[in-house]
Amino acid sequence: MNIFVTMNKETKKEATVISATGLWCEILTDTGEVIKCRIKGNMRIKGIKSTNPVAVGDRVVYTCDKEGNDGVITQICDRRNYIVRRSVNLSKRTHILAANIDMAFVVVTLAMPATTTTFIDRILASCRAYGIDATLVFNKMDIYTPEGIDAVGELRELYEKIGYPTITTSTITGEGIDELREAMKDKTCMFTGHSGCGKSSLINAVEPSLDIRTGEISSTHAQGQHTTTFARMHLLSFGGAIIDTPGIRGFGMVDMKGAEVGDYFPEIFEIKDQCRFNNCTHTEEPGCAVLSAVEAGEIAISRFESYLSILRGDEGPYREDIYK
Repeated sequence: MNIFVTMNKETKKEATVISATGLWCEILTDTGEVIKCRIKGNMRIKGIKSTNPVAVGDRVVYTCDKEGNDGVITQICDRRNYIVRRSVNLSKRTHILAANIDMAFVVVTLAMPATTTTFIDRILASCRAYGIDATLVFNKMDIYTPEGIDAVGELRELYEKIGYPTITTSTITGEGIDELREAMKDKTCMFTGHSGCGKSSLINAVEPSLDIRTGEISSTHAQGQHTTTFARMHLLSFGGAIIDTPGIRGFGMVDMKGAEVGDYFPEIFEIKDQCRFNNCTHTEEPGCAVLSAVEAGEIAISRFESYLSILRGDEGPYREDIYK
C-alpha cells in the first residue's frame, strides 16, 4: 500500500512514526533522532477509509528543510500488518491503532474493570485477520478472590487450548513481570485492552524508566479514565519497542466479511472442511461440524457466541445477505 510521490532520491530518508496526532507526527530516524513532522496534504492509502492515514509504527519517507527543523512526511512505506477499530465518531471509517506489530498483548481483567470474553474474542479475531500474533495477559492477579483465580485458570485453559499464549501478572506483587518482559524482548509490541486494565502500569513495570502516567478507576462505573489519550511508541532497554494504545471500551469489527469470520477463530477454521456444505455459516445447517463440536463441548460456548455476535454485527441480528 504505497503512496507514490515524485522526489529527489538523494533527499529520501526513512524513519519510524512514534506518535501521531492529527496532521502532526513524531518520527524516530535510523540514527536515533526524534523529529516533529507534518503529514503532507491529501495523504491517503488506497483501500483504507481511515481517520488517520499515518499510524504509530509506520515506516515513512520524510524530508526536512535546510535548517533541519520540522519535517514533512511524504510517503508511507508498505505495511507488514496493522490493526484497526471502528472510528468512535465516524461509523463508516476506521481508526488504525498501530502498524508493523510483532505481538499484540491483550490485557484482561476480571474486575476493575471487567473484560468480557466477547471483547477478548473480537480483538483476537482482528489480530488474526490482520496477521498479528496475540498473547493474553491476565492482569491484577493480586485483587482476585480464590474463585476469581479459578476463573482465570479456566480462561487460560480455554485460550491456550486453541493456541493463544497466556501470562498472569500483577504490578503489585511482581507476578509474571519477568515472563512478560521476556515475551516482549526484541519485538515491536502493542498493548491493548479496556481503559483501566493496567496497560500503562505494566509498561512501567517492565521498563520503569518510562514512568508513563497512570490513572485511577472510577468508583461509579469501575472503568478507567483514559490516561493514554493517543498511541505512542516507546523504545525498550532490553530490545524492541512497545506501542501504548488508548484504552477502548468497545471494539467494533470492520472490514470483515461474514463468510470469512470463522477463519479468524482457529477452532472453527480447523474443522470447517468437515461441514456438509462448503458455504456453511455454522448457524443452523444440517451436517455442520462446528455445531456438533459446540454441542459436544469441543468448542467453548463463549467462543461460539462471540463468533455469532460478529456475524450479527453492531446493527442487528445475523443476516444471510452478508454471504452473498
